[in-house]
Order: sequence, then C-alpha cells, then structure tokens
Amino acid sequence: MTTLCIANNRTEEMVGDLTGMERLEQLFAGCGAQRMLWWAEDGDVLVLPWGPDPEYLAYVTGLTGVRAGSLTLVVPPPGAQGDQVLTTDRLTHPDFRAELRRALDGRTLDRVLAISPNGAVAELAAALGAAHAMPGQAFALQGGNAIVNSKAGFRALAAGAGVPIPPGTVAGSPAEVEAAVEGLLAQGHSVMVKVEYQAGGFGNEILSRDERVDPAGAERVVPLPDRAAVAGYVAQRWEWLTGGRGQRVVVERFFADSAPLYAQFDLDDEAVVLAGCGEMVMQPVVIGEITPPVTPDPATLAELVDQGARLCESLRTIGYRGTVSADAVLTPKGEIYFHETNGRLTGSSHLHDAYVGRLLRPEHRGSRYLLELAGLKVPSFAGAVAAIGDAGLAFDARTGTGVVYSCDFSPADGSVMYCVIAEDPEAARTLEARLLALFAA
Repeated sequence: MTTLCIANNRTEEMVGDLTGMERLEQLFAGCGAQRMLWWAEDGDVLVLPWGPDPEYLAYVTGLTGVRAGSLTLVVPPPGAQGDQVLTTDRLTHPDFRAELRRALDGRTLDRVLAISPNGAVAELAAALGAAHAMPGQAFALQGGNAIVNSKAGFRALAAGAGVPIPPGTVAGSPAEVEAAVEGLLAQGHSVMVKVEYQAGGFGNEILSRDERVDPAGAERVVPLPDRAAVAGYVAQRWEWLTGGRGQRVVVERFFADSAPLYAQFDLDDEAVVLAGCGEMVMQPVVIGEITPPVTPDPATLAELVDQGARLCESLRTIGYRGTVSADAVLTPKGEIYFHETNGRLTGSSHLHDAYVGRLLRPEHRGSRYLLELAGLKVPSFAGAVAAIGDAGLAFDARTGTGVVYSCDFSPADGSVMYCVIAEDPEAARTLEARLLALFAA
C-alpha cells in the first residue's frame, strides 16, 4: 500500500501566471514544498521540486516516526521555470515519468495526494493507471481545481449556497471595476480589490477614501479621494488586477479591525468533515495562525463551521474531493462574512493532519493550542534544532507541548517557520517568548 505524495505547492490555479515569479519567490516556494514530508508514511513515494536537506528530513521523520530510508524521493528534471517549483512541464517530462514508473513498479498505489489536486496531477494519475487512487480525478482533469480556487467563482458559489459574503461584485471591465469601487467608497466604506488567482493576501489591495485602515490581508492601502482618482487607479493597475491575462476582478467591502478566521474541511464521496478551525495572524498579509481560534465565542465558532460546511457541500456536489479551507472574517459587530475557498492542502493543513493527528497523543487532542509563525532567523536549521533541544523547549510527546519547526526556509533567507504547542494561548505566547530569546542576538 503506497501513497504518491506530490509537492506542487505553486500552481496557476493557486497564484496565477507562474512566469512572473521572481527567483527568491520560487526559492521560498521550493522550501515550502518540503512540508509534504509531514504527510509521508513508511514506503511512500514523494515527488519534490528538489531533494530535501538531510537534516530536515531526519527531523521530520524523527517526529512522525517514519523510517526515512523507506521513502522513495523522485525529483523531476528542471522545467522552463527552473527547478524550484513543480510546474506542469516538470510533471510531464518523459524522464520523470520513466523514473516514477520504476519507483512504483511492484507496488500497489492506493492514493495520490497532491498539495494542489489540479489537472496536471489528474493527468499524471491517469497516465500511471491510477485514476482510481485520486479522489475527484475526473473533476480535476477538466480544470475543476480552478473553479474551487477562483476568488471570482467563489462569490457565485457562496451566494448560491446562501453563505454570507461581503457586499460587492465580480467585474470584468475597467468601467465595471471603477463603478463598483466608487459605489462602495461613496457609501463611506473601504474596499478590497482582489486578483482572481493569488494566495496569502498578495493579490489584494485596500482602497480607502476617508476611513483610516491598516492593510490587514493586503499588501497596502491606496487612498482614492474622488472618482477621478478611482479611474486613474483602475487604469494604472489594470494589468495587475487581471493577472496579466484578462481575469475577473473581485470588488468587495473591506471590514476594518476584523478577525480573519478559517474552517478547514475534508470532502469525500460521502460527506464534508471538519478538520479544524483557526485564526490567521496578519502582518499585514498572513504570517501565521493559531488553532483553535481565540477571538470567536462558541456560538460564533459554531456558525463559522456550519456556514463553512454548507459552502463546502456545494463544492462536494460539483465533484471536488480533498481539502478545502473556507476563509472568513469576523467583524467588530460580530458578523461573519466568507471571502474565499482554497481547494488544496493549505499552510494550516499540516497543523491539523500531522501535528494534531500524528504528533499529539489522543489524550492531548482538543486541549492544546498551536501557534505557528514564520520568519525566525536562525544560524542554521541544525543549529536551531540543537538550540531548542538544549533549552528544553523541543516538542515532547509525553506532555504534548513544546516547539516544532514546521518548515526550513534557511536556503531562502536564513529563517525557519516554528509552531509552539501549549495548553492555552497564554502558555503558547510564553513558550514563544522563550524561543525568540534563544535567537535574539
């Protein structure tokens, strides 16, 4: 019994045109792809953009209990965009296909698990004679993943399901975008404009007239004092707003001082099953999260789950199978508005699937808080691991608390992503402070 794990964490269905990715962005993406190791079981085959660092491989498998030597790692030849991202041309390369077939020879392939279950993965599964091993393969083969991840398509699906979304519209021309933006600004609201395919807030901008707002969930705030300024903005940013290829533009009301939440679900042939909920940390775009979320009260959290499940049932009905994160905001007035779905293994999936599902013992599940953040500068990954070990901060399965390094970004900027696991949010922040103090110099 073998799972084929494919670490394609940057696809056009997620972030749009990949040809515009800068080298450093590609390097970050390649580092992030290595998190696929958290899903690996003994005997699995992993397709990665490059071979994992031995220190990181040993660290992850040491925590998950997987025998590193039992894993088969396959790295396709570089493609037109290089060797940092698993682009379609890399997954279709004949040398890669031949190597993968050799790796799978004599095995029973019972599951194809990709970060992004898109058409390229669906075609690969079919070419391997393993379409049955990829849930939702027929849907994905026809471009279905683009529907699930479209911020424009989301509004139609959510509205049809009766799920609350921010006031706004989907626009296809400069005149429509200008009218929609001006309409909301004239009512005294700030506006969020969104590129149809992007992730992590990098395709969002906030437009404001009189309201002072922080750019939470977007890279910047653009002041537009009048209709002429709106027209100028749309004309100047049209290529960016449409992803450089005529995509639709989402225009919606921005709710300042809101808490960004998500409810993550697994969709199969039978049902929509809750995987977990969390609250995102913005600075100003997403840099981490805490799960369970700390802001909503139990009734609000129940509403988040109920509405998110209704939304995901629409996706399940049309054929999507896999993980979906339904993202929402909780306004200062206590209102919940959903604003997008992410049909893939997200940045939080390993928290629920690997950490809660594999690292925590049953008696600790449901009584631990996980706080994960990026950007901790370290001398090296090996040095970072040694430091928390020496300080007594490393994760301990007996207590269900401690620090886990979820991703090694040191090849890109000398940092790691860390997760502190504790009994409550205050204890998590205290543990984080002790971790940060180790590397303060």
